[in-house]
Amino acid sequence: MLVNLSIQNYALIDDVSVSFSNGFTTITGETGAGKSILLGGLSLVLGKRADLSSLKNKEQKCVIEAEFDVSKYQLKPFFEENDLDYEKTTILRREILPSGKSRAFVNDSPVTLDVMRALGDQLVDVHSQHQTMQLTDNDFQMKVLDALADNSGNLSGYAHELQKLRIASKELQKLEDFQSNADKEHDYNSFLLKELEDAKLKEGMQEELEEEYEQLSNVEQIMGQLSAGHQLLNDEQLGIVGRLTDLKRALQGLSDFGAEYKSLYERIQSVLIETDDIASELEQLEEGVEANPERLEVVNGQLQQLYDLQKKHQTDSVKELIDIREGLSQKVDEVANIESKIKEKQEEVETITKKVDTWAKKISEGRQAVIPTLNERLQKNLSSLGMPSATFKIEVNLSKTFKTNGKDDLVFLFSANKGSSYGELKKVASGGELSRIMLTIKSILAEYENLPTMMFDEIDTGVSGEISNRMGEIMQQMSNTMQVFSITHLPQVASKGRYQFKVYKEEGAEGTSTHIKQLSTDERVRELAEMLGGKTLSESALAHAKELLQ
Repeated sequence: MLVNLSIQNYALIDDVSVSFSNGFTTITGETGAGKSILLGGLSLVLGKRADLSSLKNKEQKCVIEAEFDVSKYQLKPFFEENDLDYEKTTILRREILPSGKSRAFVNDSPVTLDVMRALGDQLVDVHSQHQTMQLTDNDFQMKVLDALADNSGNLSGYAHELQKLRIASKELQKLEDFQSNADKEHDYNSFLLKELEDAKLKEGMQEELEEEYEQLSNVEQIMGQLSAGHQLLNDEQLGIVGRLTDLKRALQGLSDFGAEYKSLYERIQSVLIETDDIASELEQLEEGVEANPERLEVVNGQLQQLYDLQKKHQTDSVKELIDIREGLSQKVDEVANIESKIKEKQEEVETITKKVDTWAKKISEGRQAVIPTLNERLQKNLSSLGMPSATFKIEVNLSKTFKTNGKDDLVFLFSANKGSSYGELKKVASGGELSRIMLTIKSILAEYENLPTMMFDEIDTGVSGEISNRMGEIMQQMSNTMQVFSITHLPQVASKGRYQFKVYKEEGAEGTSTHIKQLSTDERVRELAEMLGGKTLSESALAHAKELLQ
């Protein structure tokens, strides 16, 4: 329930704060006084987008606050889901800065506009004049049937399974597309894979083969240099090993004459040991080197195969070839198993489709069951609104297509006069008739939707007299279970409110400002009399106004 609305620096409003109660509240005022401005301010705090034109003073920010009593409504899960503090008295605040930026808050916590809009949709149903055309929309018509049929649970189950079906169907389509394209590539991929598998690739093999190739290709040079090295080390007269041995003997006797001589002797001994070891290793290497043209041919062939594969696959390393091999192996395996995967996915799609169909059938049965009740209530209420011959032709038929709200095709036709043929609402109903039909439907929906507040913006446009009186009574009845506002030009409707507010303009030194105030009983009589007979108040107009309030 809307408890208080505060608006600062918005359009023609400087600073307005107004408190509301439950029941039926009417808002009146002359054309251009600013009733739509009040509704615009409320719409902003419910999540509507704003711009700088909303600011009255372009150098100051616009602040709009709406306080709601949400204690009787099951909104705590929404607050928890959006990580917001739940308060029984919840405040929505919207700020529009001179820079054009907008900020939104719920109980002083910053929120996105989407979150504010989602919460606002659960707090207030604002019905403006242009929204009457919603009545001609098939989705809205279906929503009415679903509300009466209490289809929310069925629609939730249907939506859950439909989402699963769409995902599974996309996966099946991908598999089928893959199969149609893969058949063409399978043989070629298998050929490429066999080439790479035959190469017996492993990381580091290219470096090992290139090293072996260099050795096998230069056997004579290696043998000559090893032999020369061995000769230098082991020559009987000039060999390095022999000369170091002589040096060791020459200095052996000095090791007892001081630490530095001993250290020098030990270093010579170490050099001799290392040199002798090198001489032995050179000898072993020399004995192990031999020409092997057959092995050279094999290594050359393996290297050439690697180079050819790298060129073919446009790579620079064996590791990249291994990655390509693994990728090709996966593709070949996928094609080999694609038939079984497609069959498995088809069975999954079929199973989910049956579940979606089951939910769709429940939804359709619920809709069909409430059509007679909806028809009867529409015709009864419209008869009291001056449309005694209004009849509807409402049918739901299962189609072959899954839609977001079920599997039904809806026929919602209208005839205003006896003997007239049925037609679509937007084609055969006048503006005044649409307003009356919409009010009737909203009054029915109010019994099924747990909405705290409903606001009608001149829904009584195009009607007058007894019909407007009856429209006021319908809104008055709706207010028994919810808070109802009506912005109206009709005294018959205005008089039905438990409370009446007047929106008016005042001109001051700094310009024109819009204000709103709650009217006392005497002020209501005067306001209603002016609405009936104009500014010049006659006794008959005042008497009629008093009669309306009674």
